[in-house]
Amino acid sequence: MSLHLQPDGAPEWLRAVTSTVPADPNRVNPILNRRSPAGTSARPASVLVLFGGSHDSDPLAVGGLPADADVLLTQRASTMRQHGGQVAFPGGAADPEDDGPVDTALREAEEETGLDRAGVQPLATLPQIFIPPSGFEVTPVLAYWRDPSPVGVVDPAEAERVVRVPVRELIDPDNRFQVRHRAGYQGPAFQVDGMLVWGFTAGVLAGLLVVSGWELEWDHRDVRDLDVTLAEVEVDVDDTGHRESAHGRGSVHRGVGER
Repeated sequence: MSLHLQPDGAPEWLRAVTSTVPADPNRVNPILNRRSPAGTSARPASVLVLFGGSHDSDPLAVGGLPADADVLLTQRASTMRQHGGQVAFPGGAADPEDDGPVDTALREAEEETGLDRAGVQPLATLPQIFIPPSGFEVTPVLAYWRDPSPVGVVDPAEAERVVRVPVRELIDPDNRFQVRHRAGYQGPAFQVDGMLVWGFTAGVLAGLLVVSGWELEWDHRDVRDLDVTLAEVEVDVDDTGHRESAHGRGSVHRGVGER
């Protein structure tokens, strides 16, 4: 596994997100333009935006998206005092020993999910995004899971779920809307697999979908109260018995999270 970016080796269906900066043509995504203010001493962090699925495109699908395409997400343990239950990309703060943002993202993903980083092909780094509450400047590392390995919860005290979410569920218009927080935040969200994905994680995903060629039209005017939606997701999960908690609040692991 190389720490060098290998965009030329990306599957054809991933080429657009590899070569195009995430976009927000509908002006509903405040995450993408967050940069650290001048003079701010931001702390570096990285997340791994890891897409899996067949290398070959599906010629009958929008953007060539194969039916088995997915993205790796984790959910923090609901018992954690801060950001409990949040949904995130694997990732976290850089260590002094890390060899750049790609190494940080791969190390954190390995520690959190148990994945074999040898099967991950780094494709591109996206523009850094500043997280005001924590002071982190996060580099999303886009990668292709060339040789997938088993993944799961490594430390139950830190995470309660590790999930490969189908991309076709993310692009389903029925699973997309905006959420509004009482503190003033408003931005894109996804409701998938008994989880609510919002904030940083949803912002990155939404920005990538815009340029991917896979996106289907969804209702940007559908704005829901965040707390109410979280409560509804939790009730749905309790009713189905799928899992015990569903406070899916989008963030980055290990203190990098934000609202």
